Amino acid sequence: MHIMEGFLPPAHALGWAAVSVPFLAVGLRSMGRDLQAHPERRMLLGVAAAFAFLLSALKLPSVTGSCSHPTGVGLGALLFGPAAMVPVGFVVLLFQALLLAHGGLTTLGANVFSMAIVGPFVSYGVFRAAATLGLSRSVAVFLAACLGDLATYVTTSVQLAWAFPDPVGGIHASFLKFAGIFALTQVPIAISEGLLTVLVVNAMARFNAHELRALPVMALRGRKEA
Repeated sequence: MHIMEGFLPPAHALGWAAVSVPFLAVGLRSMGRDLQAHPERRMLLGVAAAFAFLLSALKLPSVTGSCSHPTGVGLGALLFGPAAMVPVGFVVLLFQALLLAHGGLTTLGANVFSMAIVGPFVSYGVFRAAATLGLSRSVAVFLAACLGDLATYVTTSVQLAWAFPDPVGGIHASFLKFAGIFALTQVPIAISEGLLTVLVVNAMARFNAHELRALPVMALRGRKEA
């Protein structure tokens, strides 16, 4: 997912940065309000950030000019809501670009949009939909983390296809090529991330239920926790 430094044309790099800035501003305000009202959640936010940093640092090289890896943002989206994960994802991606050479500064906007905006919002939306359908918390968390991960890579495929359309088939054909290459590694990675996120959420609910009781992920209770 980390589109590498200098890979996108300048206009695309600037465009994705411009699109991501409003989400970042809203996310900062949302996170600030939440932490001001609940300062005890600072440690939990740090755990969500560390989870995203560690998982998304485990990359597999790809021939697409990007890479495959878990994203880890689904957990934070379920704990704090999707808006709060935008600044968290921004910091994660910035540190990885500077310290690990994953992604880059010129492609930071595109990477933030796919992993820190689309991923968390899809994860949260899937979780709420699963809750509405009466699914268990474990199933809801699995679907949210797994599909949020895959949504990130679908978005990256769109970004790359838009920047590098196929000479014959255009953006559509290019998207199918990028998405097909990603799918080879990303589908099993997304499933693994979903299972890991379920284990983490269940462990947190077991040992820290009091601290989590007001968070979105604890909305499914009683029989739905089975």
